[in-house]
Amino acid sequence: QVQLVESGGGLVQPGGSLRLSCAASGRTFSSYPRGWFRQPPGKGREFVTSITWGGTTNYADSVKGRFTISRDNAKNTVYLQMDSLKPEDTAIYYCATSVGGQWNYWGQGTQVTVSS
Repeated sequence: QVQLVESGGGLVQPGGSLRLSCAASGRTFSSYPRGWFRQPPGKGREFVTSITWGGTTNYADSVKGRFTISRDNAKNTVYLQMDSLKPEDTAIYYCATSVGGQWNYWGQGTQVTVSS
């Protein structure tokens, strides 16, 4: 059974940092794109960032220069380093893996709250 498990969410003050992790089990995803999405309160899920198996990254304009995605294929894990956090970054953050061109494996989500 494939599982993606996020960790690292929490409450942080504006300007602070958090590092999210997403560990996969049940299948090796080293050859597939991995990504992060988020769902702000009362809004739909939105793309945050992705990384290919070769390390090519893509970011939403709203997080460019502040967030960094990385992956450790040996650990089957993807990370999201979030710096200079803003209240509008408050959301449930989900990791996902793309197989066959679809984001078809999802984690359960981790809450990130940016507030003073």
